[in-house]
Amino acid sequence: MASTTPIPATGDDPAPKPKRRTFSAEYKLRIVAEYDAAPAGEKGAILRRERLYHSHVIEWRQAREAGALDALADRRTSAVRPKKAAEQAELERLRKKVVRLEKDLARRDAALEVMGKANVLLELLSESAD
Repeated sequence: MASTTPIPATGDDPAPKPKRRTFSAEYKLRIVAEYDAAPAGEKGAILRRERLYHSHVIEWRQAREAGALDALADRRTSAVRPKKAAEQAELERLRKKVVRLEKDLARRDAALEVMGKANVLLELLSESAD
């Protein structure tokens, strides 16, 4: 009989989430130059050493030849996509908090109104019973 290993709950996942590698423009240019200068039998060794694919070199070479050194910059982490200023982020966080608190307040007001009507009804019922 095969033993069964319990599957951990989703919150108990011990493996960290993998991170995507990023490459600077200088690194890309250096690797393309090294790859192009290497003899035919050594190109694969460069790719294995750097854990890259041939498609990386092709893409980076095309960007270099097009004169688009900007294209070599990683758009996910570069200054092309500036981060929000701390004040803007705080303002956005506070606006969301205000919206959430206003919803909570409206819900409480509605509950109190219902409770008030129920109290009035109970008072009327108790008076009529007397």
